[in-house]
Amino acid sequence: PGLSYADVLRATFPAGTVSGAPKIRALEVIRELEPIKRNVYAGSIGYIGWHGDADTAIAIRTAVIKDGRLHVQAGAGIVYDSDPGKEWDETMNKGRALFRAVAQAAKGL
Repeated sequence: PGLSYADVLRATFPAGTVSGAPKIRALEVIRELEPIKRNVYAGSIGYIGWHGDADTAIAIRTAVIKDGRLHVQAGAGIVYDSDPGKEWDETMNKGRALFRAVAQAAKGL
């Protein structure tokens, strides 16, 4: 009560599921290691309606067409006992699925 949707979004994004914990340090590491900004990837897509309703989703697998090029971003959840090879495979599979979806859409399927 007493908070706006903007207040809620500021307090909760980026989501810990895509940034890591502790969040502030995790965001510093992301800025140090990732060569490009995430842009819409790992952000939020949604709406805030005129009548107080809202719906958002975390953009965890994204495909953006910019300047005639397809940009795909995907990732995996790394935890203490993650197997780096399996996480890499998972990330690549998610990315390939996006490329397949775009290829099918281009064919009109």
